[in-house]
Amino acid sequence: MRVDVLTREYPPDIYGGAGVHVAELVRVLRQLHPDGPGGPALDVRVRAWALAEGERDEAGTTSHPEPAELAGANAALRVLGVDLSMAAAVTGGDGAAGGSSTDLVHSHTWYANLAGHVSGLLAGVPHVVTAHSLEPLRPWKAEQLGGGYALSSWAEKTAYEGAAAVIAVSAGMRADILRCYPSLDPARVHVVHNGIDADAWSRDDSPEAHDAVRALGVDPEKPSVVFVGRTTRQKGLPHLLRAAAQLPPEVQLVLAAGAPDTPEIAAEVAGLVADLKATRSGVVLIDRMLPRTDVIRLLSAATVFVCPSVYEPLGIVNLEAMACGAAVVASATGGIPEVVADGETGWLVPIEQVQDGTGRPIDPATFEADLAAALTAATSDPAEARRRGEAGRRRAVAEFGWDAIGERTLAVYRAALAG
Repeated sequence: MRVDVLTREYPPDIYGGAGVHVAELVRVLRQLHPDGPGGPALDVRVRAWALAEGERDEAGTTSHPEPAELAGANAALRVLGVDLSMAAAVTGGDGAAGGSSTDLVHSHTWYANLAGHVSGLLAGVPHVVTAHSLEPLRPWKAEQLGGGYALSSWAEKTAYEGAAAVIAVSAGMRADILRCYPSLDPARVHVVHNGIDADAWSRDDSPEAHDAVRALGVDPEKPSVVFVGRTTRQKGLPHLLRAAAQLPPEVQLVLAAGAPDTPEIAAEVAGLVADLKATRSGVVLIDRMLPRTDVIRLLSAATVFVCPSVYEPLGIVNLEAMACGAAVVASATGGIPEVVADGETGWLVPIEQVQDGTGRPIDPATFEADLAAALTAATSDPAEARRRGEAGRRRAVAEFGWDAIGERTLAVYRAALAG
């Protein structure tokens, strides 16, 4: 069986959870033998956006640059140009495809959804979509794309409604998909959770790790709240910064927050950080994307990891923190409650949200006060936080291993081919 995986992010160009998911999924899929032991391995071809510099040399992987003719065009239009390039490669051969034609295409995020849809139509094969987020639930993207947000929304809707199967990364995400796209047959929407490589993500309490954390401006001997994520509306960073003003003075707030979506959100976060620094010490802003080694060290040194998201289909970052033995304080939205067990692996913060697609709290002050209370409880009892962190590690290993997720994904492929 040959499967073409279509994606924007792929190593070494990964900036979010979707990219982590694709990289790990491809790795485990290539180890599967769909016809049984002794049969051929699953033939997985990856079509990814081209790197800014250099080229990928991984076998079975092809990079697709933005068409030069679209330079300077709206960002969403440039995406569709890459999508058409991918579709042409899947169906017409590009020198890397080998002999047999594809049996199934699998796209990830709206950046590649239209490539999957067009490829499926041209080749007459099933198109499987993995839903990492939904455009109707991210209206703030209009700040980035202008009219291109209508184009990205159209591309996603078209692909989802035409897909042979849709994979939701959580039950919460499945409910969102069926709410946003009610014409979808529920039988075609499957839940396959995101996973974690628990060998790659594990606690590091070494002296070298502590030295590296100090070099980042964090004191590993003092209580700390650590945030890791992109500077985007859905991550709820402004709410966290306002909640942090209510934390005990000895608690450090560590923000590994890079890749802002827009100058506006970057400026808002910078202003709130400056206001917080004017009233308390121990505020550390790392405004760049860190390598995995440094993220693991920060998570290992954290008293608690915080995920204040207003929209989160699952939240791989929570799994990463749990695998590193960090307790998690997170908003009880989307798929987060399927990962973070309240009272066992962390603290869930209730959030009542406006149902207009923005995810905004109905009462922001209440949400921020509840967030501050949970963070205070966690940092005031390091032994309890450590106990919940250890339970989180056990849960991540037992329930979110990639081998099982690869098998579940293959089962969806078989259902799509049979259907």
